[in-house]
Amino acid sequence: MKNWSIIAEGFHKEDVTKHESIYSLGNGAMGMRANFEEDYTGNTLQGSYIGGVYYPDKTKVGWWKNGYPEYFAKVLNAPSWIGLHIKINGEVLDLNTCTEVKNFRRELNMKEGWYERQFTVTLPNGAQIAVKALRLLSLRYDELGALRYEITPLSSEVTVEIESYLDSGVKNNDANWDELFWNTLEVEAAANNAHILAATKKTDFKVLTFMQNKLFVEGKALEVSSKQNKKDSYIGLQYQVALKKNQTFKIEKYGGYKTLSSPDAPQPSYAALLSTTDAFESLLKMQKEDWAAIWELSDIQIEGDDKAQQAIRFNIFQLNQTYSGKHAHLNIGPKGFTGEKYGGSTYWDTEAYCLPFYMATKGAEVARNLLMYRYNQLDKAIENAKKLGFTGGAALYPMVTMNGEECHNEWEITFEEIHRNGAIAFAIYNYVRYTGDEAYIKDYGLEVLVAIARFWAQRASFSAEKQKYVILGVTGPNEYENNVNNNFYTNYIAQWCLRYAAEQVEVFKREAIAQEELQQWLHIAQNMYFPYSEKYGVYLQQDGFLDKDLKPASAIPAKERPLNQHWSWDRILRSPYIKQADTLQGFYFFRNHFTHEELRKHYEFYEPFTVHESSLSPCVHSVLAAALDKKEEAYALYLRTSRLDLDDYNKEVHEGLHITSMAGTWLSIVEGFGGMHVVDNQLHFKPCLPAHWRSLSFKVIFRGQLHVCKFVN
Repeated sequence: MKNWSIIAEGFHKEDVTKHESIYSLGNGAMGMRANFEEDYTGNTLQGSYIGGVYYPDKTKVGWWKNGYPEYFAKVLNAPSWIGLHIKINGEVLDLNTCTEVKNFRRELNMKEGWYERQFTVTLPNGAQIAVKALRLLSLRYDELGALRYEITPLSSEVTVEIESYLDSGVKNNDANWDELFWNTLEVEAAANNAHILAATKKTDFKVLTFMQNKLFVEGKALEVSSKQNKKDSYIGLQYQVALKKNQTFKIEKYGGYKTLSSPDAPQPSYAALLSTTDAFESLLKMQKEDWAAIWELSDIQIEGDDKAQQAIRFNIFQLNQTYSGKHAHLNIGPKGFTGEKYGGSTYWDTEAYCLPFYMATKGAEVARNLLMYRYNQLDKAIENAKKLGFTGGAALYPMVTMNGEECHNEWEITFEEIHRNGAIAFAIYNYVRYTGDEAYIKDYGLEVLVAIARFWAQRASFSAEKQKYVILGVTGPNEYENNVNNNFYTNYIAQWCLRYAAEQVEVFKREAIAQEELQQWLHIAQNMYFPYSEKYGVYLQQDGFLDKDLKPASAIPAKERPLNQHWSWDRILRSPYIKQADTLQGFYFFRNHFTHEELRKHYEFYEPFTVHESSLSPCVHSVLAAALDKKEEAYALYLRTSRLDLDDYNKEVHEGLHITSMAGTWLSIVEGFGGMHVVDNQLHFKPCLPAHWRSLSFKVIFRGQLHVCKFVN
């Protein structure tokens, strides 16, 4: 089971927040960090999250510029339902204050979709108990979660006081103005059930947080009446039980969220299930069945490398916990349901990195939902462009969004990282060539492509000196360069977008698009400028790149890495160091446009300057290294992307997991070591397995057909 589980043994206070991220659970509609159910007064980042529920936290900047978004959207820390206040002989159970903690063990079972924690403790009053807690978020009923918490006294009989509670008085750790984001509307309880109705401020998402408790001693149900502890934004149900030595008390707690303003139909009722005495075991059985169905299609098997095997399964597991494809109004945030950083919003990561995983493992319908998410926000993208001075239906998709509005508050990103528009168009192309669903372009995609092409046609300007079209004042994927001219990747994907949009207009004969406009798009594309070095035989990342002090990243002292934590921003901007694949991002997307020798030259020129301080970087380099038969390099980069969180490379996993880069991990296996690529609408494979791997197996759905792939060294 070691390749199917993430296990940590021993209680170390410094690891608590890190493990809260790694052992997170989700079901596509909601998720939670692996916070303790019982009280914990040590360092912790409390976090439960609901898909699509956010708050427009007013932007906090030192000065305002025209076009700035008014808010930065934040995924909200939702009302908590897992909490248990526990006293043993009057002493609060708190691992931060216990006299001794022994046999502490966590397990995230990825095969079956549950998280378990167990330990034995001695409390300050001398009481010794063993605790075992198991938790799941149901895939079958994605409004519902369940936990089972067991207490066994080890030294003598004890009195257990337990208060199972709901709390809507929660706040975000990253709140700009330190305010609460929820208004509590209703707090109710009856018998062993309770709920809180709360609404978000400004956005008015109404959420019903609920719980139901069942109590047992030695497996026999207890008929114990509860005492209510009711406050303005809190409801607790209190119980007291006397236990003999080695008797086990168990509470089963069922809870979750009903988003009353959700645009989706309600899930099937689970009320009948919860009325049964074996409800928890039934939910656990369903969970195992549902995860087995997911793994049947999405599992990757690596023989000969346990570390690589565990890592890829962890990445696949988290991707499936984050996005199920059931809800068309949801998307994939860089941290998923594991933390607050990046606000839980949608970035270009979805189109550039995540879409292929969902196409190949879940099929066209789920992938189509990701494209429809952008189509449904086209009006907002046109509005975003209009705010920046673009006209005629030109669209600029946001860098960061919840509902289609731009909500990123750094100017060099909001105004300049416009290559995100190209990723939206490329995703449409990628989806159609992969699924064969050309009707999507006819019915939806073409409108998006035309609006994006109109943006590029206006954003490019003609240089009389160069007699070429240039794109000035941009930030490429390498965010360690701001406000540069003629970023290769941006210019290249703009050129491709203009040509692809014009081609699709001709294919589908849209009379509303004037031929003069199409010819202008093609004229700009034909005459796009790309900085090039004859000396090195490579396209330059941007104008002036060779003016930098071209020392390789290997020359940077280890104590100064990562750069963004040790160098001033001024120093970073003047350096040649590349945060993530930039020019090579273009070579990754458009490999068929370049020769093998061109790829080799560009990889060998840019890789030495790349510091991989974005989670999205190693995967692209791993795929390209494998294509160049650089097996050892590809493998080292794969480990870096696949174990980024498990091994906490960047010392930041306490903030949450890097969910969207996990899709890049899948790419590094399937497109890298498996060598899968699409040429002329057909799948091709050119495997390049690390020397110590005995075999690699995976499945992909391509144009409605399931392909079972196995490569043997």
